Amino acid sequence: MKLAQIASVIGARLENGAREMEINGVAGIEEARTGQITFVANPKYAALARTTEASAVIVSEDFPLISAATLRSTNPYLAFARTVELFYQPPQYAPGIHATAVIHSSARIGASAHIGPYVVINEDVDIGSNAVLLAHVVIYRGAKIGHNFFAHAHSVVREQCRLGNDVILQNGAVIGADGFGFAKDDSGRWEKIVQSGPAVVDDEVEIQANACVDRASIGQTHVARGAKIDNLVQVGHGSSVGEDTLLCAQVGLAGSTKVGSKVILAGQVGVAGHCAIGDGVIATAQSGIPSDVPAKSVVSGYPAIDNKLWLRCVAVFNRLPEIAKAMRTKGRM
Repeated sequence: MKLAQIASVIGARLENGAREMEINGVAGIEEARTGQITFVANPKYAALARTTEASAVIVSEDFPLISAATLRSTNPYLAFARTVELFYQPPQYAPGIHATAVIHSSARIGASAHIGPYVVINEDVDIGSNAVLLAHVVIYRGAKIGHNFFAHAHSVVREQCRLGNDVILQNGAVIGADGFGFAKDDSGRWEKIVQSGPAVVDDEVEIQANACVDRASIGQTHVARGAKIDNLVQVGHGSSVGEDTLLCAQVGLAGSTKVGSKVILAGQVGVAGHCAIGDGVIATAQSGIPSDVPAKSVVSGYPAIDNKLWLRCVAVFNRLPEIAKAMRTKGRM
């Protein structure tokens, strides 16, 4: 593909490069070779842009001049992601139903569906057009699913759950498993609370491998349009996740947590039940959130506090041995 064509498609500005240069692939900046295109979004790799063997590099608008052909973008990471799409051809799945699939006669499936080996679709299920269900996917009774559904192997949608259009479930994702609800009786034994409410997932949501969105005891658990849920995330019963929010690996939301729109909870963030996380909040990795967080806050640590304060606390913590030694010495004087 011509370099000028790539620049046009991804909306980048071509600088100091031959428009007719042929690009035959993409690679990371350390692995790239002649004929490939790479990118720099993290300043950590800026020096490598001067030594890379790549024929072209996607960079930010204010990146210093380099010898390689340069495509300047206001969002180099997004531009590179779109470049990958130009070269990667994902597997295509022809419409059809595998002989081993089990589909209830009352299920309604739209046109051009691909139903793979050992898929099970129960009674009163509705699935829109262009669905792809790979091996061992199970759809429980009464589930309602929109168009362009893509379910990787071993993902599950439980009873009465509702999924919108363009939803992707990666391997082992479970939508609508029972929430963790138990009440202690007078003898101290735990009695299960019926989880009667569905999980509802809106359009353009992706839920990745082995993540769980639990059903609610009453009401519903809701994941709003465009949210992305990473591997091994737990969305507890009755919780809600706002539009375009990211829940990164191993995030845990206890029951009835309310997460706003455009929130980023980094890896292993834990949120206590019944907390409200405002729009635009960022919680750094391994933060523990025991109470409400106002919109647009950046928080860190446990219990989570303002990120700038947390950084100052960490700086002091690292000096505690030195401070303790100074105090002991002072005490002897």
